[in-house]
Parts: sequence; C-alpha cells; structure tokens
Amino acid sequence: MVSALEGIRVLDLSRILAGPWASQNLADLGAEVIKVERPVSGDDTRTWGPPYVRSQKGGDTSDAAYFFSCNRNKESVAIDLSTSDGQELVRELVKKSDILIENYKVGGLKRYGLDYASLKEVNPKLIYCSITGFGQTGPYAERAGYDFLIQGMAGLMSITGRNDSEAGGGPIKVGVALTDILTGLYASTAILAALAHCKNGGEGQHIDLSLMDVQVACMANQAMNYLVSDNVPGRLGNAHPNVVPYQDFPTADGHMILAIGNDGQFGRFCAQIGKPEWSTDLRFVNNAARVSNRNLLVDMIREQTKKSTTAEWVKNLEAVGVPCGPINDLANVFADPHVIDRNLRLDIEHPIAGTVPSVANPIRMSSTPVKYRTAAPMLGQHTLEVLTRVLGMTPDNLDKLVESKVIESARVANCSD
Repeated sequence: MVSALEGIRVLDLSRILAGPWASQNLADLGAEVIKVERPVSGDDTRTWGPPYVRSQKGGDTSDAAYFFSCNRNKESVAIDLSTSDGQELVRELVKKSDILIENYKVGGLKRYGLDYASLKEVNPKLIYCSITGFGQTGPYAERAGYDFLIQGMAGLMSITGRNDSEAGGGPIKVGVALTDILTGLYASTAILAALAHCKNGGEGQHIDLSLMDVQVACMANQAMNYLVSDNVPGRLGNAHPNVVPYQDFPTADGHMILAIGNDGQFGRFCAQIGKPEWSTDLRFVNNAARVSNRNLLVDMIREQTKKSTTAEWVKNLEAVGVPCGPINDLANVFADPHVIDRNLRLDIEHPIAGTVPSVANPIRMSSTPVKYRTAAPMLGQHTLEVLTRVLGMTPDNLDKLVESKVIESARVANCSD
C-alpha cells in the first residue's frame, strides 16, 4: 500500500520531544524524515536514561528509551552546523526537501544562514516549522521554554492536583510532557495544512508554534469557564469542574473511575447501586443540580462504592451502559486485552538491540495505514547513505567531510558489527 505522505521529505533539525513528536507522526504516515543531529552527542534525549535500550550482546546501547519514544521511522545524519561546510550541506538538503522542523531559540539558526528568510530563497516551496517556548514575537520570545515551566506558566498546574486545603494539596505537573506532545500534534496539523496549500499552488510558509500558546489554547473548557465567569478555577483533584459525578471513587479493594456524562447514565447508575431515588431527587436531578450539590452527592456515592470491588463495579456498571473503569498502572495497561487486541505494543527491528519495543501510533487509516519501518536510528547511522542518495555525493567527498569532522558516520560501522 502507498503511504499517505509517500514522496514527502522532511528535514528534522529538532530535538527533545515536541519537534521529534511532530516529525515521527509525519514519518509514521509515510514521509521520509532525515533527522539532522550534532556529531558525537546527537539529540539530548539519547542520554536521558536510564533505562537504556539493551544490546543483543549484553549491556546497554548508548541510547535511552526516551529517545526511542519519538524517533522511529527516521534516518539519522550527523552534521556539524557550526561549520560552513555543514551549513552548505543543510542548504543542499533543503533544496530537495518539502518541510523543515526546528526548535532552536529565536534567531538561533540565523547565524548559520539557516533561518526561514535565508532558506526561502533556496526553496520558495519550503514549509518551515519553528517550535519555541514562547514564539517568535512578544516579551518572552528570547527565553528558553521547557514543558514543566510552561505547564506552570500557562495555567495547567493551577488546576492539576488536590485542593490546597486537602492533605497533599498543591500544584502538580502532568506525569508526561503533555505540553510538548500537544505542541507536536499541533505542529503536525499545521504542517499538513501548509502542505495542502502548497499542493494547491501556494508558496511555502513559516509556521510559528509556541509551547505557551499551545498550552493556553489547550486549557479548553477551563479557560472558557474563566473567560465567561471571571471566576478563577482551582484544583479539584480528580473531579471535573463542570460534570458530577466524574472522578475517582473508593471501592472495597482500591479505586475506580466514574465518568457519568448525562442524566440517563446517572439514572442507570443510581438504579444499579440500589439508590434509584437519587435520580429524581431535586438536588441531583440534572447535572447543574449535581454540580451545585457536588460535595453531598460525592460523599453519598463514596459510601456505596466501598461495598464492592473495582472489578465487580466495572462489570455491573458496564452492563447497564455507565462509563467506568479501573485505574491501571502501565503493567496493567499493556496486559489489558483490549490494548493487546489493538496491537498497541510493537516490536521493531534494530541493528544492535535486535528488536525494540514501541507504542503504536493511534491513527488508523483504511487505505493508507501507518507503517513501522525502522526503530529510532543510531547517531549518524544514515549519514553516508542519505548524502549519497539525496545529494549524489561521491565517496571521496564524503571521506573529506568525515576527516574534517563536518559529518559523523562512525556509528554506521558499529551498527553492522
């Protein structure tokens, strides 16, 4: 089958998570993604371990599991951008590419002649996506931006965690770098929109994506609640600001989640737990009433849910169409029969590790499905291959660049050992 983005070439100058997450999405959809990395050290996340991926021969490889989470289906080319020859190699690659993704500080690539204004002259059709902490303009533009920092500054931590009045109360970050991931997803969407514009006869363009902008946008209903009411939302633990009951509840052997989204579900829930009268009680008869009487209702429900185990509740409530479920750790997630049936855990071939586990892309397309061609590459694994295939460079040219340390290809030899 032909992939959706077959024939599209992406030059990925990004590192860490937001940019690589975007380029991995494009790679999964069939784009050719050339990851340009610094010689010797490469992407910072190669060292963000333990854990490190294990070698078939015993011991660890040099690359952390973190790196493998967002760099599959890519080719690694190690080029020193601080050299004029390295900069020229990138310009030549740009001439033959459709998309460039970078997450340098504002103006960071201008000193190399690799900023959008410079590269637009080389390739007017180029889609150039810049990902920064705070965007290309504004008083914070020059600041470095990290996911944790943005989760705090953009309001996410103000609504995440237990209320200050409770034991363990206080701001908490989300357990994954959610702002980075959301930015990567917005980047993928923006790039595909710009690509469609190009295919319809338009020129290339510069995409300015800011982690701060993305996280503010993704405050969603919480932001709208504030803008409409002027009431600043606070932390509610696992509760929902606009829907009740929609949170965790204790059971005889742990906890479960109830996610009741309408009055019909609430009525069936009440009947199932032996309290049908609650559904007609004026204090709880609709969602607005339940929100107003949140604390009373939640306490009443807690007394009931303690009487059975999580598994018993889930079985009985699911049978009557009440959304509920356990709180799984990752071992339980990957042992879940639905997760197994959906093939969400993959094993992809790797030259040193043999195979590397991976998590499937959630996009399911009937005609152009995602393909898992390769695990994340070793540093410089494809330097010689890409420069030969894309730029037509000769072995003599490549040898000179290796000798002058403009490019690195030493890991290629290691991969074939």
